Amino acid sequence: MQYSSAMVGLRERKKQRTRRALVDAALRLFADKGYEETTLAEIAAAADVSTRTFFSYFASKEDVLFYDAEERMERLLALVASRGPHESPADLLLRLIDEIVYRSGEEEDLTLEETRLRMRLIMSVPPLQARALFLLFDTQLRLAEALCEAYPGRLGPLDAAAAVGALTGAVKLAAMAAISRGASLQEISDTARRAAALAASGLRSLG
Repeated sequence: MQYSSAMVGLRERKKQRTRRALVDAALRLFADKGYEETTLAEIAAAADVSTRTFFSYFASKEDVLFYDAEERMERLLALVASRGPHESPADLLLRLIDEIVYRSGEEEDLTLEETRLRMRLIMSVPPLQARALFLLFDTQLRLAEALCEAYPGRLGPLDAAAAVGALTGAVKLAAMAAISRGASLQEISDTARRAAALAASGLRSLG
């Protein structure tokens, strides 16, 4: 049993290393050649894997830049579901922002330069802009549904949607503005948290 668990852990670590190698290779090539000029085959070759292996991890080239989206989404949904018995919606949403800004930042495996490259590509390449908008709307809808379920009979769908939209919109726009000014990771985090606090002040009426 212990041997089997060790083997599973070894395989998982190998998968994580391969996934990370593909992300690293893609970002290097995107920086050197440009996003549209980089091919899947080049990313795979740079990571020393086959194109077939690439498709075991990502469905498309753009997926590489959003490699952590679903994992982070699941963590946020779990956090909402575990809200404290006396925790208000506004306080829960602020804790959600702390998870996004601080804990995720501590675990972020991209450098500041890579993060800026990622953001620059997402904001300038049309297919990536479209994908980012889809993920943003999907994330907000799923969080709003989870928030509504966390406060049955207390928070309606419209209130939940408005609260999530106000808070995430303020944080994302503030963070993007900080990144565009060349701010450090700490400055970006502080700016995002300040924006969250300002937005949350208007959500206290939710109780």
